[in-house]
Amino acid sequence: MADNRAVVYVGKGKVEVQDIGFPELVLKDGPGVHPKNVGRKCEHGVILKVVTTNICGSDQHMVRGRTTAPAGLVLGHEITGEVIEVGRDVEFIKKGDLVSVPFNIACGRCQMCKEQKTHVCLNVNPERPGGAYGYVDMGGWVGGQAEYVMVPYADFQLLKFPDKDLAMEKILDLTMLSDIFPTGFHGAYSAGVRPGSTVYIAGAGPVGLAAAHSAQLLGASVVIVGDLNPDRLAQARSFGCETIDLSKHDNLGEQIEQILGEPVVDAAVDCVGFEAHGHGHHHAQEAPATVLNSIMEVTQVGGKLGIPGLYVTGDPGGIDEDAKVGSLKIRFGLGWAKAHTFVTGQTPVMRYHRWLMNLILHEKAQIAKAVNATVISLDEAPKGYEEFDKGAAKKFVIDPHGLVKH
Repeated sequence: MADNRAVVYVGKGKVEVQDIGFPELVLKDGPGVHPKNVGRKCEHGVILKVVTTNICGSDQHMVRGRTTAPAGLVLGHEITGEVIEVGRDVEFIKKGDLVSVPFNIACGRCQMCKEQKTHVCLNVNPERPGGAYGYVDMGGWVGGQAEYVMVPYADFQLLKFPDKDLAMEKILDLTMLSDIFPTGFHGAYSAGVRPGSTVYIAGAGPVGLAAAHSAQLLGASVVIVGDLNPDRLAQARSFGCETIDLSKHDNLGEQIEQILGEPVVDAAVDCVGFEAHGHGHHHAQEAPATVLNSIMEVTQVGGKLGIPGLYVTGDPGGIDEDAKVGSLKIRFGLGWAKAHTFVTGQTPVMRYHRWLMNLILHEKAQIAKAVNATVISLDEAPKGYEEFDKGAAKKFVIDPHGLVKH
């Protein structure tokens, strides 16, 4: 049996590449695996040789020690790979297929899956609705920042690329289909972005950049991106966004007015989440409700707020006892008075990934360019985590087998 290596969270601020077991079509006991999931048979699953797997900001929250993730957890929920083994009950996915794996694990059988709410599948996580690979409190499914990984419910979940050669030519774009492109698109789409919209995107990390590019694809007339990091703001400007350096300005509305002539936008997207910092003079201080409150202030009456930014129910590093359990000081009365619509939660990737694949394959979307996709080897993953934590304006793509031409 072939060996397998993976990126493992070993403690606050540290990951290592370690030898782990070669995957089988069963979920075995291990760090973070819910006891009721131990021994779960997955004859409906496949084994993938990982072609690309990306480092995500959500992974970074765990590595910073800002969740209850256990040491020994194999990381990675953004997976693209080649099928090398199929389970007995798999009918339509074949050995040799090149596929994108939605980060949401979904059974395809429960009420939520049948309603396209695959982000809150009722059957994959005994702890609560929704599952994911290599993530805290998500059922314990082994992550895919590895050479090989097991993927359950293959017929339902996997997005097969129709032409393998073409897919490998565009792999740096297609690798974004497992998470950040659908997540960014979901943020913009659920915020009601349409032709002519003016849009504010909070955060110029990879998801924020994906949301900005998605807003452009949806026809926005102006996309404004706000962040504290000048390098990431420069990346947003590289594909036509307006930007606001939030480290220099306390009043977001005033900065938007300088761009648009009015202090409000039609739609706003929070791509920051619970580790948000204050604006202007307070930018060095963590203030987890800052983004949510600011986007309520600058979104027009009756507007929508897309909130793909991550918020958690357990944060050991929270600034106070409320923040440690996900309770934030949000001006909900302001949102109520302005009749805002809030769309929260993980992204139901399967709702969007085929649309976005076609945009990539037909050269209508350039998501890899927008997020500055940067290829690294599996052994370089710890360094990639370090650079990402320092604010690198890059989306790190791990290439475990050296298959990506770049």
